[in-house]
Amino acid sequence: MTVWIDIVLMNEWRKAYRKKFSEHLRKLIDESDRDITTIASIGDIENKTIYRVLADENEPKITTMLPIAKGLGIHPMELYNFDFPLEELEK
Repeated sequence: MTVWIDIVLMNEWRKAYRKKFSEHLRKLIDESDRDITTIASIGDIENKTIYRVLADENEPKITTMLPIAKGLGIHPMELYNFDFPLEELEK
């Protein structure tokens, strides 16, 4: 029973993280002077890859985040520089 609860909690945590991450990425894109097509072109990835992260469909992986950071002209750490309240999820 405990393992099942841990799996459910982990899935909820991952879902909440993806949502916060996509919101932060949207903010970075909106604040940049580049559109998604330009970001994808500079990063040499497909537009749909970025849209999937923004739509909270894909877990943000480093192999996707590095090209997005390159496309945005920022350090990859900027992509992960957002608040995520772990304490609230552990309740």
